[in-house]
Amino acid sequence: MGNYVVEMLDIRKEFPGIVANNNINLQVKKGEIHALLGENGAGKSTLMNVLFGLYQPEKGEIRIKGEPVKVTDPNVANRLGIGMVHQHFMLVENFTVAQNIMLGVEPTKKGVIDIDKVEREVAELSRKYGLSVDPKAKISDISVGMQQRAEILKTLYRGADVLILDEPTAVLTPQEITELMKILCSLINEGISIILITHKLKEIMDVCDRCTVIRKGEGIATVNVNETTADELAALMVGRKVEFKIEKTEAEPKEEVLTIKDLKVKDSRRALMVKGLNLSVRSGEIVGIAGIDGNGQSELIEALTGLRKVESGQILLNQQEITHLSTRKITEAGVGHIPQDRHKYGLVLDFPIAENMVLQTYYQKPFSKNKIMSFNKIYEYGKKLIQDYDVRTPSPRTKARALSGGNQQKAIIAREVDRSPDLLIAAQPTRGLDVGAIENIHKRLIRERDQGRAVLLLSFELDEIMNVSDRIVIMFDGKIVADVKPSETTEQELGLLMSGSQPEKEGDI
Repeated sequence: MGNYVVEMLDIRKEFPGIVANNNINLQVKKGEIHALLGENGAGKSTLMNVLFGLYQPEKGEIRIKGEPVKVTDPNVANRLGIGMVHQHFMLVENFTVAQNIMLGVEPTKKGVIDIDKVEREVAELSRKYGLSVDPKAKISDISVGMQQRAEILKTLYRGADVLILDEPTAVLTPQEITELMKILCSLINEGISIILITHKLKEIMDVCDRCTVIRKGEGIATVNVNETTADELAALMVGRKVEFKIEKTEAEPKEEVLTIKDLKVKDSRRALMVKGLNLSVRSGEIVGIAGIDGNGQSELIEALTGLRKVESGQILLNQQEITHLSTRKITEAGVGHIPQDRHKYGLVLDFPIAENMVLQTYYQKPFSKNKIMSFNKIYEYGKKLIQDYDVRTPSPRTKARALSGGNQQKAIIAREVDRSPDLLIAAQPTRGLDVGAIENIHKRLIRERDQGRAVLLLSFELDEIMNVSDRIVIMFDGKIVADVKPSETTEQELGLLMSGSQPEKEGDI
């Protein structure tokens, strides 16, 4: 068929102990957004890494614009017009956005790298596609959402006509997602073809033309999106019916577990990001923090978990002050933390997955006695958590970096939830998870609540905040600007509050 820009035929990719792709077919038409849908660890990213030249398949054929090709490495993929934005960013933290974007394709002027030219071009691209990124900003100083946009810009800068986007919206706010979807549609209008790996069925229904579903390494079906429903796609992906709305009883909050008084926190540039914030979370309730990224949420979470210094104010846990304690002391006091950035704060990527399961407790009994660690006990415990939380891994000894992003996330959630902390701080807990895993995590958060824990949920997914929270607090410009019940508000009202506007209420005078 001449109208396919990419054809992957009978692709098989194996790793030790696992067949990641078992004779999968994928055919992408010119100028379409083609979704690749599947559970965490189903083999989606592996298939795209084969197309991008990062992996070589055991068998199968790749054709680009009808011609058979051997994609031996990403440079070959780039020459063939294939660009990829990875789920876990390929950025150098100490470099600026512009320096990252030009890596490998540096323009020179009289033998010197012309950084000014790159900065101008990046600023122009940024404006053209509505991706507001400062070319001179250092990667280590910008938000996760901003880093994602830098990655997308990096691909556009190289002039790809086939774009692979691996979970591109996992860390974006609702407004940024809307913007990105507009950008994707405009790229399609210019004849670019996009392969979109996503777990978000709404995105597929909104912007995709066709969808290929993969389950446990097997190709299940390719369907026209306008001829299917989100429910049907979810069932194809998971192999069973999925509940999107979690049933839960009314919360019965009891004593205050977390008390925050007049808290002030600065970011790494010494700008005040949390500006005299007050908040309390009681046992038996889930409090959701809604807000546009960059309004102090990350700094608040880092201050609560000992990862960032508090300038002034108080943090109390069960009426005991923990404001200036170390991260370990805060953990021991009864705080669990599912971090927003799983690679930076959640895992030691070169440790086996079972050893990652005890990062908070390895020095305690039964994992350690007289300062000597018992690896038998650690692996026994790791095996149990892997089973209980459906972490898909060939073995408890597999290194954390070898797992898919979603399974890395499940491992962190298993470690934090299983300790049953008095306060569970869940920052973006379902980032990069498929609908089946999201359903499972939401049920676990509600179960923790029902067992009398206090849960503080930070999410940029408004439907998650509405679905799971008992109370929603809106953060804007470093402060709590509203405290509402999900049953008494709407996504539109939350959106207005998040942008700093006060929605008009009926009967307002």
